[in-house]
Amino acid sequence: MHFTKDHEWVEVADGVATIGVTAYAAEQLGDVVFVELPAVGKAVKVGDNLAVVESVKAASDVYAPLGGEVVAVNDVLTDEPETVNAEPESGGWFAKLKLSDPGAVDALMDRDAYEAFLRTL
Repeated sequence: MHFTKDHEWVEVADGVATIGVTAYAAEQLGDVVFVELPAVGKAVKVGDNLAVVESVKAASDVYAPLGGEVVAVNDVLTDEPETVNAEPESGGWFAKLKLSDPGAVDALMDRDAYEAFLRTL
């Protein structure tokens, strides 16, 4: 699993990245009440808005940590947005991207680097 400073996580298998928000992000958001998922087929570049998460505290954007095409979304979140809080780094994923540059994942942080980053906040 890899991480960004915007608190997204990425897990890559066979050139497809599963993307979600970290446990830290889910905790900071508070209770998630709505998730707006991207359309399948949408092309995204690094830093593009991938999804929107609304919680009891605020609405937040989820940014694409890697570029590619959305090939799947987690429809469970439409009816059960609280899954983001319950399983942020597993069942609460947002989208899967077919990566335009699979090697780009190497520029992201591993878990140890991400946990070190969290200690600076």
